Amino acid sequence: MKNLLALCVFLLAATLSYADEVEKIGVTEHLDEYLPTDIEVVNIEGDTVLFSSIVRDKPTILNFVYFRCPGVCTPLMDGITEVVNASELALGKDYQVVTVSFDFNEDYTLAKKKRNNYSMIVEKEGFEEGWLFFTSDSANISKLTKAAGFSYKRTGNDFIHTAGLILVSPEGKITRYLNGTYFLPFEFKLAVVESSKGIPGPTVNRILQFCYSYDPVGQAYVLNVTKIAGILILVIAGLVLLVLTVKPKKQHV
Repeated sequence: MKNLLALCVFLLAATLSYADEVEKIGVTEHLDEYLPTDIEVVNIEGDTVLFSSIVRDKPTILNFVYFRCPGVCTPLMDGITEVVNASELALGKDYQVVTVSFDFNEDYTLAKKKRNNYSMIVEKEGFEEGWLFFTSDSANISKLTKAAGFSYKRTGNDFIHTAGLILVSPEGKITRYLNGTYFLPFEFKLAVVESSKGIPGPTVNRILQFCYSYDPVGQAYVLNVTKIAGILILVIAGLVLLVLTVKPKKQHV
């Protein structure tokens, strides 16, 4: 029985260790933590400003993309556009959207071009002041993405990364994460309202996040078989040990 227990523990440790090794890309939630106040970004006019001066007065919908992205960035920004258009909240008044490129090779002219493209499809008033686009250098980008818990990996000229929104309160505190590229207006509104009050909220699909991992090839969340296998091994081991422990011994005549 001891050998069985040791084998189960070994298999569980091996599977979970492998899962941790594979999962280098995604989002680590930093709920109730504050973003650094010394981070600098560059606006579409080429001016360097403090990020903390942007995140104030109203809740901020922070999202990371890179403007040349051939993959999930466009669906993400299209998803933002859809929920902004569908929401009863006023863009630029009740909240703002802040898009930051995590590719330090991109400059403000590319950010301005992307901003102009989306200005033509956002139907809500307040786009000019309500959806802001920024770039920055490698040091500031690294500090901001790490503080927000956003991890990515460069592959040649492109990046492997996931998609989602990070809600930041007017005081610069992270209050909510919304994952994926499609957002329900009700969930969006709730996240904004709670962020305006500085109330951190757990991600609704945190359990799903544990069971699913981001597939950069298919650009979708897929079932994490490794983690599930590890949990099953642990459960089976526990059941086997329970049976062996409580099973009555046969009486010898």
